[in-house]
Amino acid sequence: MPVPQNDYDLIVVGAGIVGMSTALWAQKEGLNVLICDPNPPGSGTTYGSACTIATYACIPVNNPSIFTSLPHLLTSRESPLSFNLWHGLKNPRWMLSFLNNCRAANVRHITQALGQILACADGGLDPLIAEAKAEDLIVSNDCLYVWSSRSGYESAEDSNAMRRAQGVEFDELSPDEVRQLEPNLQIPIHRGLQFKGARHITDPQELVARMQRRFEALGGKYLPQGVVRCQPDDTGVTAYTGDGTEIRAGHLALTAGARSGQIKGTGAENLPLGTERGYHILYRNHGGQVSRPVGWAEAGFYATPMAHGLRIAGTVEINNIDAAPNAKSIAYLQRKSHEMFGQLGNPDDTWLGHRPTMPDALPVIGPSSASSRVILAFGHQHIGLTLGGVTGKIVTELARGQVPQCDISNFAPQRFGRQG
Repeated sequence: MPVPQNDYDLIVVGAGIVGMSTALWAQKEGLNVLICDPNPPGSGTTYGSACTIATYACIPVNNPSIFTSLPHLLTSRESPLSFNLWHGLKNPRWMLSFLNNCRAANVRHITQALGQILACADGGLDPLIAEAKAEDLIVSNDCLYVWSSRSGYESAEDSNAMRRAQGVEFDELSPDEVRQLEPNLQIPIHRGLQFKGARHITDPQELVARMQRRFEALGGKYLPQGVVRCQPDDTGVTAYTGDGTEIRAGHLALTAGARSGQIKGTGAENLPLGTERGYHILYRNHGGQVSRPVGWAEAGFYATPMAHGLRIAGTVEINNIDAAPNAKSIAYLQRKSHEMFGQLGNPDDTWLGHRPTMPDALPVIGPSSASSRVILAFGHQHIGLTLGGVTGKIVTELARGQVPQCDISNFAPQRFGRQG
């Protein structure tokens, strides 16, 4: 029987920051690449993030304190967390696994694993920024995290100690030092952290668009179609798009974020991929309120100066991926942003996105249990923008038959046992 001929070396499914980083890395390293996505590149979760290159973000949402704070978080009008009980009852396995990973020993392991890959993040992203000539979209002005109460700050002391243990550099700031840096803040300030060397992106969708243009200039192909299933074999993978087109490649990289589990035949459909829905609002005429991203710890969001204004981005909603937007989350962000800066008026834009989340807060990066021809790369939770570049580099190394320079043993799909 004749061996099927491959049309490409690599098919990338999903054109967010992880997918486009994978495509550009692979194309510039000499592979023949096709990237598929029915939506404009960078228009999904990448578009709506808080836009921080958060190399300091090694502390997972999973935390031992969640056991005592969960009742308040779920019932308070002033909570950044919302939870659909019916969704939780329909997904008890995911919820129980998430809670199990809130144990102190597991949190230490997760923090170490995230710290290791975050140390590789700049080396994965910076070459792509240079390749795409996107340096003008990057601002190097550190990042602030502030607490408005003593109790809030003291509850974070263990987490901050773990950050230091992972090599994260930050200065502890007094209230006066915080206000000297950001005089427009109107909330009480108990303490702040200034993450040294932190950067942010003023327009993440434009970054992805420039990466796409460079990818195509190098000979890569973009297909505005969704892949619905794939069939791997000994010599490659056949991908099937929504219109019935069949495409053949040596490898397939699944980088479709929260939708990755919907692509049949990849093995991802057997993994416990959940969704943390997040929101942002934008005030177009108030971009000058802050000079760097400022995270308000107790409120669970960042205020970030963007090319298009002031973005207030954050909150966590545990709910079905296709549920209607939660008006309470938008109202919460507007109310809290007015507390933070005074009267800003009504937001000019609102947005809902879907963070792909595994119950252990670690991404899935590595060959699928279904076939080594399928490489999984999703589940980056709150730090996809930060880890997109290094994930693309790792996937490229795997597709070329190389051992990744960054250790990915903690991110193997097989860590979830027989279901993976």
